Amino acid sequence: MTRHIISVAAIVLAGTTISPVLAQEVKLPTSMAFTAYDTGTSGFNIAVGVGKMMKDKYGSDVRVLPAGNDVARLAPLRTNRAVLAWMGTGSYFAQEGVFEFGVKEWGPQALQMTLSTVDCNGLSVGVAKDSGVKEWKDFRGKRLGFVVGSPALNQNALAIIAYAGLTQKDVKIVEFASYGAMWKGVINNDADGAFGSTVTGPAKELESSPRGIVWPELPAGDKAAWDRVKKVGAFFNPHDVTCGAAIEASKPLKLATYPYPIATAYATQPVDQIYGLTKAMIVNYDMYKDAAPGSSGLDVKKQTKQWVIPYHPGAVKALKEAGQWTDADEKYNNDLIKRQGVLADAWKAYNTASAPGEPAAFLSGWMAARKAALAKANMPNGFED
Repeated sequence: MTRHIISVAAIVLAGTTISPVLAQEVKLPTSMAFTAYDTGTSGFNIAVGVGKMMKDKYGSDVRVLPAGNDVARLAPLRTNRAVLAWMGTGSYFAQEGVFEFGVKEWGPQALQMTLSTVDCNGLSVGVAKDSGVKEWKDFRGKRLGFVVGSPALNQNALAIIAYAGLTQKDVKIVEFASYGAMWKGVINNDADGAFGSTVTGPAKELESSPRGIVWPELPAGDKAAWDRVKKVGAFFNPHDVTCGAAIEASKPLKLATYPYPIATAYATQPVDQIYGLTKAMIVNYDMYKDAAPGSSGLDVKKQTKQWVIPYHPGAVKALKEAGQWTDADEKYNNDLIKRQGVLADAWKAYNTASAPGEPAAFLSGWMAARKAALAKANMPNGFED
């Protein structure tokens, strides 16, 4: 296969405790695939912008495959039919082997990061304006969209409404086949709220529809409310949001965020492959930073380096070259990689011929085995009963 090559000089920035490493040639294949959420979503649009840069700079044809849930986004990556999956917190749930990933066909997945986005946008539940909801306490009894096969979206939505002390029992769950279908459901008055990015295309569609859109706030000053949010979604942080559907830059909303989208790889993918992809995104940032809302958050200086899943060694190499990696980052990352090993060993020990065949019993047994393995390793569970 023909490969396109660019030489990159190592960049040394002050303040890092990691010694700079020698840059190597960046190589990209002539064609490759990414996966992302449905067409028109922020993750899809950002992936398309990055793909265009790779086409323009390296002549590499990138196809972005839309997928309606986390399982569908990861399946092509798992079978080597894609090189990156642009994920959200589904990457964390897959790593942990929980929810839809706690089935015999999946289990803990050794997923690792390259670059991710935190930008002017937020991640929350958009609510139809005509529903009358102004604060999260007003959402009691309303219809909340869920996506079948997407634990990230569903768990994230529950984390947001937990701000007001609401649980799944306090709302009416309406299930949809995909992310796009869920937002269409809100527009069509089949649901009242859906989780997503404030800059996602479907949120703009809801804003333009007769129903309109509002984003009830989650002020950081209410510590008890944020403790409830983090108990359900430990990966969330308060964030002042200045861009998105029905949001004015001059009037920031107090919402929530986490890195999204995350250009995700498997630990088994070659170091040189992930190094090349990550380095291409770093050194050609100016070519795609304005391609779609949220793209500017891929700036190497804005990376969330101590999150809940580790960076791939190829990405670490590129970050070191850019002077954006410290000894503390290295230790934190190595600890997360060790966690993936503990989970993999626990899964191997549990997933035997004697494991229950019935799905609910299998998941229950796995969650108990997972809890015991993490406790033995003195690692946090993250998903308490």
